[in-house]
Amino acid sequence: MAVPISQSPPTASASSVGGETPRYTSALASLTVLFFMMGFITCLNDILIPYLKAIFNLSYTQANLINLCFFGAYFVMGIPAGKLVQRIGYKGGMLVGFLVAALGAFLFYPAAESRAYSLFLGALFVLATGVVLLQVAGNPYVAILGPAKSAPARLTLTQAFNSLGTTVAPLLGSA
Repeated sequence: MAVPISQSPPTASASSVGGETPRYTSALASLTVLFFMMGFITCLNDILIPYLKAIFNLSYTQANLINLCFFGAYFVMGIPAGKLVQRIGYKGGMLVGFLVAALGAFLFYPAAESRAYSLFLGALFVLATGVVLLQVAGNPYVAILGPAKSAPARLTLTQAFNSLGTTVAPLLGSA
């Protein structure tokens, strides 16, 4: 069952005994790294396009199916991801998101072995579905990690690392 935004998460890294405010530093740090990784993965699509275009002798239209498959997952899977997170909760949604994203990444091996462009597109869609689940579960989870009045600051911080991931990925990917 999902945790409503008005509720605080069930566990904290510091004790709230004696009027101390619980701290969620490790959970927030993990989510910040997660958002960096999601930004990094999203930006790697643009690096894939020229390589797959050359390998499969694709037209520009066919090559841009890479972005369509990846970002189409946001359009197609956003609502189902929200319903799943509502049913299994934020942490469960993030766990399923990690597993689906890992499955998508793993599917690149058979796609490369078989040299089938359609398998690459399918792997990208599965990977993006995992990222969608991670974002759908991660954003509200960041919001409940601490006082409600500082939720916008936490969301801005984690989203800044998402943007940092999209900045760093082309630099590392081009190397």
